[in-house]
Amino acid sequence: MRDPYDVLGVSRQASEADIKKAFRKLAKEYHPDQNKDPKAGAKFAEVNSAYEILGDAGKRKQFDRGEIDAEGKPRFRGFEGFGGGGAGRGAGGGGFGGFEGFEGFARGARGAGGGSADDLFSQIFGEAFRQAEARGAGGGAGPGGFGGFSGARGPGGGAGRRASAKGEDVSATMTVTLEEMAAGATKRVSLPTGREVEVMVPKGVSDGQTIRLRGLGHPSALGEPGDVLLTVEIAPHERFAKEGADLRVRVPVDLADAVLGASVRVPTLTGAVDMKVPPMSSGGRAFRLRGKGLPTKTGTGDLLAVLEIRLPEEADEGLLDYARRVRGVKTA
Repeated sequence: MRDPYDVLGVSRQASEADIKKAFRKLAKEYHPDQNKDPKAGAKFAEVNSAYEILGDAGKRKQFDRGEIDAEGKPRFRGFEGFGGGGAGRGAGGGGFGGFEGFEGFARGARGAGGGSADDLFSQIFGEAFRQAEARGAGGGAGPGGFGGFSGARGPGGGAGRRASAKGEDVSATMTVTLEEMAAGATKRVSLPTGREVEVMVPKGVSDGQTIRLRGLGHPSALGEPGDVLLTVEIAPHERFAKEGADLRVRVPVDLADAVLGASVRVPTLTGAVDMKVPPMSSGGRAFRLRGKGLPTKTGTGDLLAVLEIRLPEEADEGLLDYARRVRGVKTA
């Protein structure tokens, strides 16, 4: 991965606010739901990974000191001094001097920062054997060759193939409010892998929609990391009921306003609006406020305002007389 400062386009002296501002701008630009360029997904993942380093004060200091790499993993220093006195840096004495460039290869192995050299080789070459076995003996290399390594040749002289084992995908959920669904937002989400990332919620996201965060899943010893499959869940709302792209809301109206007509305030996701109630409006009557629902790819839903008649706490004699006449009750 590239230097995270270069990815976000900020200097090494940039403030936390500048880094966050740059991340949000790039995340919005490259989000796969907003950018249809096939390469946008990879750039979006790269931006997220860069912010994972620079957006965390501790990790940023570690990176600046050279203690971790651009992926947040401890830097592998090679096999200096491996095996004690007989294994020096030079070629003599059976040393591993030729492996000084092994850092990039070993970096993908789990536990590369600790454990014995035998553990490290077991992880790396064990993965290679599993890949070769999955493709069949040889796997493009000569008989008995290591087909998982680019440029490796088996005894038969056949050219090896580069390993392409991808890490495991991870499933997670993200809860979104109706307000965030309507306007779009940026949320910080804790992933099952232990990482925290900021995810841009696209305007009009639907319940059950899956957002793919590329490269943020489980790592692989020899290939690219897996993805995170983030399923969107819309949280229940205390006031609005969701019906597809439409919303339904109950609007209390005084009896006098329902009988004589009035202008009432109706709540929406973006603020209250005025609605005219005609005279003699019955309870349960629904009024459609167009364009006040949820956004979709093709437009915006409506808001259904349902009248709820609110009776007075104490009925006067006129109201009681009216009720008796309607029910045919004779008065004394």
